Amino acid sequence: VQLQASGGGLVQAGGSLRLSCAASGRTFSSNDMGWFRQAPGKERDFVASINWSGTTNYADSVKGRFTIARDNAKNTVYLQMNSLKSEDTAVYYCAARWNYKSRDEYDYWGQGTLVTVSS
Repeated sequence: VQLQASGGGLVQAGGSLRLSCAASGRTFSSNDMGWFRQAPGKERDFVASINWSGTTNYADSVKGRFTIARDNAKNTVYLQMNSLKSEDTAVYYCAARWNYKSRDEYDYWGQGTLVTVSS
């Protein structure tokens, strides 16, 4: 399984970015996909997830600002990030799993894409 994340960049506070994660190597429509982020000097944190049926889950810190969505025809999951804040600055990772273990346990990880929010 390969996950390729893209879409990161530099944005001003209050702006928007959309991250994409393209998956290959296994049936996409039956999996759970997640986004995590790791800020400098901090642990990796859960951001959002979407399961095979489209049920979503968000960290409290991003609720109402971020939206996760999937396009099974394109084997891609997206993270639309609006009203960005400086504290959203981090490397964002996508992840995939085909069997649920716990909220933060995933089997496959992408390479990460850097999001920098300037204040």
